[in-house]
Amino acid sequence: MERPEPELIRQSWREVSRSPLEHGTVLFARLFDLEPGLLPLFQYNCRRFSSPEDCLSSPEFLDHIRKVMLVIDAAVTNVEDLSSLEEYLASLGRKHRAVGVKLSSFSTVGESLLYMLEKCLGPAFTPATRAAWSQLYGAVVQAMSRGWDGE
Repeated sequence: MERPEPELIRQSWREVSRSPLEHGTVLFARLFDLEPGLLPLFQYNCRRFSSPEDCLSSPEFLDHIRKVMLVIDAAVTNVEDLSSLEEYLASLGRKHRAVGVKLSSFSTVGESLLYMLEKCLGPAFTPATRAAWSQLYGAVVQAMSRGWDGE
């Protein structure tokens, strides 16, 4: 990734990372709006959630949101050397495949990420910032998709 994209990503992430749980909840609320079929994939202690709101308010799911935001934080931190995260992201891909996530759902996750960033950043979410995040997310998905290799 060439400059100035890494700085755009870091600068915008600083704003988001001040309230990761709040913004992560926006991301997942949007994800469930766009792809409600993902809700049944989230079960904790054999408990199925009856609604996205039920899921988004559960302590176990809030932990999942925190973990997702930490993965995004790691990608931002390593934006200029994502190859250092390749094995970790491929492993994360295998974990997602094991619980029934389809590769096609990552497109919806990307849309939800961009939606969350736009809601958080408002006018600061410029076309250049959007393009930089799209590029970063594409690289993350490419690494995670290695977890589906051999299907």
